[in-house]
Amino acid sequence: MKENVTVVILAAGLGTRMKSKKAKVLHEAGGDTLLNHIIRAALHVAAPEKIIAVIGYQAEQVRQTVRVPGIRFAEQSERKGTAHAVLCARQAVESDGGQLLVLNGDGPLLRPATLQAILDFRCGASAGGAIVTTELADPTGYGRVVRDRDGTVSAIVEQKAATPEQLKIREINTGLYRFDAGLFWQFIGEVKPNNPAGEYYLTDMVEILATNGHPVAALLIEDERELLGINTRIELALADKILRTRKAEELMLSGVTIENPETVTIDGGVEIGPDSLIEANVQLRGATRIGANCRIATGCVLRDCAIADGVTILPYVVAESSSVEKKASVGPFSRLRIGVEAGENSHIGNFVELKKTRLGSGSKASHLAYLGDSEIGTNVNIGAGTITCNYDGRRKHQTRIEDGVFVGSNSTLVAPVTLSEGAFIAAGSVITNDVERDALALGRAFQVNKQGWAKKRRETQREAEPVKS
Repeated sequence: MKENVTVVILAAGLGTRMKSKKAKVLHEAGGDTLLNHIIRAALHVAAPEKIIAVIGYQAEQVRQTVRVPGIRFAEQSERKGTAHAVLCARQAVESDGGQLLVLNGDGPLLRPATLQAILDFRCGASAGGAIVTTELADPTGYGRVVRDRDGTVSAIVEQKAATPEQLKIREINTGLYRFDAGLFWQFIGEVKPNNPAGEYYLTDMVEILATNGHPVAALLIEDERELLGINTRIELALADKILRTRKAEELMLSGVTIENPETVTIDGGVEIGPDSLIEANVQLRGATRIGANCRIATGCVLRDCAIADGVTILPYVVAESSSVEKKASVGPFSRLRIGVEAGENSHIGNFVELKKTRLGSGSKASHLAYLGDSEIGTNVNIGAGTITCNYDGRRKHQTRIEDGVFVGSNSTLVAPVTLSEGAFIAAGSVITNDVERDALALGRAFQVNKQGWAKKRRETQREAEPVKS
């Protein structure tokens, strides 16, 4: 059925009530832009090349944030209303046949099942299409849906133009339309800017089609939250909460345990395998992938990370664009910056920071270390207080530590430097030259003990102290 459906998404507006210099559809909820959410829903009923986003304000930025290849764009350089916006997409529409869905780019909560429902909704052989409606306890500000006695829609009346009787109607227009594409393009020219704003309103198509013998039906959706359009930061926060609640429920139903799900922040693109445990106050962002039987402990923040099966991430780990292989352990209080690869059964302990570093399988840096721009082999021990000096003030340099190396505590490795297989670095060493295989490297000054020096110093300090009166 996808080949018979064209989707036009209205995404050209600024959104003045957001009080922002950023286009409204670029604001994020649930870990993605408002526009990307509606595109993902549309992909369930239409092929990417048959989805056209009508853009205007900050058009180039909007294009760059769309992640689905094949989506097409049309520009509305002058914003003259919703009907004018659809007309701007006319050249991008490949055919006059089939069904035309018109969606709002600021409706991130719309479910694919609702789009399928409106496409499946039977309206009669001569019908011009259907609209999605909902009922509000307080419909103030929304266009009212006026029905004929047989239930078909005769008109959509805006708040300012409504009569006292029409203002009592609680059923409102949500801005989601399905039109017979051939009829739509045949009659779109009859829309006129006969309103105080001087704009071309898509709502007028309902009355135009009905007048020409093609009535429009209405599909009433009970969950009004699904049809929420984002106009303010308050509504944005509400949408974010709903999307994240949906995501947590989806994961729990798939076999993931989430402790205190109301405290976690999980983006829509995150994937988690069964029997994994997500503790309270965890943030899983971007395209993070977590395998099965993992534990992500309290306070962790992971963004765009790949976590394999059986991994333990202890409390308060912060990681970005990094990967952790099977049965490894990270944390607590570790930081994995961009480009870290932790091998199978490796261990990264408390207050260890890594950046663009590969830590081989079975290797460990248990505490208080900084490892940057490093290639570390298998079964390597990195002692407490070890640092790689990878930056000379102008360029970054690499440290290579081969399999089986033991690096003693408080060692300083000045890159570029290579520690060959099986080498042993004595504690407290400053290493500036390569170390050969199986060698012991010492890079520290000789110790000198001065007998009685400390006692003499204390006595001198006492003599210098002022006399207390």
